[in-house]
Amino acid sequence: MTVKITKPLTGGKIKAIASKSEAHRLLICAALADKPAFISCSESSQDIDATVRCQAALGADIKHQTDGFDVTPIDRNALGRDIGKRYSLDCGESGATLRFILPVCGALGVNAQISMSGRLPERPLAELYDQMVLNGCKLSEQGVSPLTCEGQLKSGEYILPGNITSQYISGLLFALPLLSGDSRIRITGELLSRPYVDITLHTLSKFGIEVTEESDGFTVPGSQIFKSPKTLQVGGDWSNAAFWLSAGAIGPGSITCTNLDFKSKQGDKKIIELLRCFRTYVFCEKNTATVTPGKLKGFEIDASNIPDLVPVLAAVASVAEGKTTIYNAERLRAKESDRLHTVTKMLTDLGADVTETDDGMEINGKSSLTGGTVESYGDHRIAMTAAILSAACENDVIIKGAEAVKKSYPAFFRDFKEILGGDYEES
Repeated sequence: MTVKITKPLTGGKIKAIASKSEAHRLLICAALADKPAFISCSESSQDIDATVRCQAALGADIKHQTDGFDVTPIDRNALGRDIGKRYSLDCGESGATLRFILPVCGALGVNAQISMSGRLPERPLAELYDQMVLNGCKLSEQGVSPLTCEGQLKSGEYILPGNITSQYISGLLFALPLLSGDSRIRITGELLSRPYVDITLHTLSKFGIEVTEESDGFTVPGSQIFKSPKTLQVGGDWSNAAFWLSAGAIGPGSITCTNLDFKSKQGDKKIIELLRCFRTYVFCEKNTATVTPGKLKGFEIDASNIPDLVPVLAAVASVAEGKTTIYNAERLRAKESDRLHTVTKMLTDLGADVTETDDGMEINGKSSLTGGTVESYGDHRIAMTAAILSAACENDVIIKGAEAVKKSYPAFFRDFKEILGGDYEES
């Protein structure tokens, strides 16, 4: 699908959609719990659907209602009776689903065949793969879809690097409480994207799961029971709200985002602080944030804990006075696209002055950009960034592969038009 932005958004008020990060975690815990639960979640997406699909394949009964998900947990006794059965799971393009569900399959001791789409088979898995093999599982060749998992994961010590992806750690935190013995996750080096692990720990605590943090990792007691809280609420998504808030910084009008929790464990709530560093005007009250255009000024951004914000921060930087340097973002090369390269290419095609570096990019801001035609590279965050940046472009912005937004925000272009005053043509 190609989208031609014929009128940039003008401003207004919009409700943040449900957090994809929180929904993944709540759905997994609910499917492992002792009793049914209802997860209040106003929206879904391709990634959330992938987690639902995989849990359903393992025997959970998950019904998607208009306002959330009714979850009847996996019957683990039934899994034990179906010895020899192969369970077919489809992760789509969701890296979180794959890295969360693979250790869970090992802990449940099922024979699973896991299908992947897009770039997912190429994305990092090696360190988690190796630790699972060392601890009792038999996995098929990496980098090939489907991936098969057999055998019973064992309790013990798991050693993982902290600088690849925090999703390895979260996946084991879901799985290890199910094992009979105690386990330990030892993290080597600095733990990057720490806020995502905090979301996992916070979610586990809602289900009564105990995890002890050590100086170099976590201790996880075995034989724990996921106790259903019966009703849970998915909070607003700071990662996707960041696009609208950043659009308020770029102009031409203020944008107010509601349904935001300022006490959320989501690291991308840092967008508020970063937009203030750009010297835009930000006003926060209760569960809302309003951003009004200001005279933007570039600065240095450490992206180690906020990798998903890099595309939209780079967009704001492209029209901020002076130089912006984004660093500690090398992990973006293993996302849906090589985001350091594709963000640089997208911004350059719109007329920005951007140089890609080994671990980030350097951006010299301009007062406006020319506009033009860009590729999404199958990456939802590239497509959404190009759309909101149209507000700073002198000419139309044309986005090829715009359907990529369905991965995390299927209603993005509808909201762009019907709520925030923009317009577009689709072909």
